[in-house]
Amino acid sequence: MLLLVALIVPGFVDAQNSRKGAKEVSPFVDGKQKVRKSDYDSIWKFTTFDAKKVYFCNFDFSTFPTLCEERHPVWGTLNPVMNYLETVPRAPVRMCAIFAVNPNVTDEEAKKQLAEQGRKESLEQLYVFKDWAEWYMPTNKFQYMVAQVDYRYWLGTDYFTAEQPADQLIHVGLVLYFGTKKINLFPSAAEGARSFNDVRFFPNDATVVESYEPLMDSLANYLIQNERLEVMLRGYSDNTGTEAYNKGLSRQRAVEIKKKLIARGVADYRIEIEAKGAEDPVGDNNTYEGRVINNRVAIIMQ
Repeated sequence: MLLLVALIVPGFVDAQNSRKGAKEVSPFVDGKQKVRKSDYDSIWKFTTFDAKKVYFCNFDFSTFPTLCEERHPVWGTLNPVMNYLETVPRAPVRMCAIFAVNPNVTDEEAKKQLAEQGRKESLEQLYVFKDWAEWYMPTNKFQYMVAQVDYRYWLGTDYFTAEQPADQLIHVGLVLYFGTKKINLFPSAAEGARSFNDVRFFPNDATVVESYEPLMDSLANYLIQNERLEVMLRGYSDNTGTEAYNKGLSRQRAVEIKKKLIARGVADYRIEIEAKGAEDPVGDNNTYEGRVINNRVAIIMQ
């Protein structure tokens, strides 16, 4: 959930080179984009395409291999796009296949493996369409992308009422942009978000002192009012003690803040914690004042 900048690789140049043994630079966005389906206009609202708009099409791109083998493919929800491209030579389009890991998968290692599988499969399916498009519509210009989205954010409040998919990997659909202007198809929800000061702790202590209660109130209210945001609580310590002890202490500090946010109504899944121990000191560990500064939890919007 950390990187929110879309990477565009024209024509899969780097990925194509990987077929010849070169190092692969994948058009994949690591991290889950803080977007909702409602952020994009439905493709069915338009009979022509505006180059200044971004469109979402709920097309299952995993069907590309089968459709591209058919003599007269029936593209379903992608039909308006295909009709447009067939009638407008040299029409530029950016096509981003988006997938999600089912939120019901809780094992972190399993989620990482599924994300890698989703990236690989999505790339393979777009490769098939790319080869077909170069043969069938050689005068049109395409750029291709792959991205993972957080399915909870994608559906927004519909997530709580919609029937949940059974598949561990969800083929969400295609995001499309018609035009030559370079834009970020996945704007960061954290862009322009409010910043919060670190929470400081006494050495060898994980107690959130009472003076930080107003900060906890303010942080919780801000998250509740901005449903697309999540927060990373990154715990740190000074360098006194073993690495294992410092990592555990820094984690417990983040956990204590998480408890306070949950008690104030912030959903558990919107709060991540990370234990950094004595890494990245901001003060001099040789002085008491420096150690106090290093014993902290950073509050990071994402």
